[in-house]
Amino acid sequence: MPSRKFIIPPPDNVIDGRAIAALIQRELAQRVAELKKRGTVPGLAFVRVGDDAASKVYVGRKEKACAELGILSETHVLPEKTSEAELLALLGKLNADPRLHGILVQAPLPKQIREPVVYATVLPQKDVDGFHPVNVGKLMLGDTTGFRPCTPAGIVELLVRSNVKTEGAEVVVLGRGNIVGKPMAAMLCQKGPGANATVTICHSATRDIAAHCRRADILIAALGVAEFVKAEMVKPGAVVIDVGVNRVEGKLIGDVDFASVLKVAGKITPNPGGVGPMTIAMLMQNTVRAAEKSLN
Repeated sequence: MPSRKFIIPPPDNVIDGRAIAALIQRELAQRVAELKKRGTVPGLAFVRVGDDAASKVYVGRKEKACAELGILSETHVLPEKTSEAELLALLGKLNADPRLHGILVQAPLPKQIREPVVYATVLPQKDVDGFHPVNVGKLMLGDTTGFRPCTPAGIVELLVRSNVKTEGAEVVVLGRGNIVGKPMAAMLCQKGPGANATVTICHSATRDIAAHCRRADILIAALGVAEFVKAEMVKPGAVVIDVGVNRVEGKLIGDVDFASVLKVAGKITPNPGGVGPMTIAMLMQNTVRAAEKSLN
């Protein structure tokens, strides 16, 4: 008799980022179809400098998402020794290409290239990563016409679609980086759905981080320290979002000690399978939106 395989469902308090991302992808597929009826195929360019192994994997996943949605994508791979001027010249060509509605420059970049200069060179209307100073400024002002950074935007979607109440909630963000920490705090303290929270940012100079964590209704870990958040740091019933991507002995480990925190959290994202798929879904959403805006 053939053996039968059983799929064990995740615990009820685990937020399934893959399932929510798949739902968003289905919604986007309809928008892509409408764009194609109007004669426009959304286009996204990826630029990678060097042979960083993780970058290859990340860009590969984004290329796969584009293919599934029918988004035109092209990848430009430059040598590790590429100069800043050479990279900026390529970005100038991509900015001028009417087929492309979005441009993503994959981090990290070699030390000879200044990331802020690169992010400021991509046209704001093609900055689907949300890193251009214009889009950063719009985020801080609560101006929804800009593009929001994909990872924090994905976290907001996770919270909203998981029926997590953010209004009036105490949120603690671990990490003050420009990619997640700062924009995350800015989004959650805005007026509007999925926001209206009271936000505290903790970082390496924060006194007694554990005490801040224990009063959080929503705890977002983006420190880049493997399994930093332990069960004793989490208020029972709190929502815990793990953003961390740490390589330990060849394995990807989050910032949260998942096994222990799972027992006390009201809701928690797994890692992998939580925030990661949402980041890609938001990139696709920004690209589709950029294509739609190009027709207005």
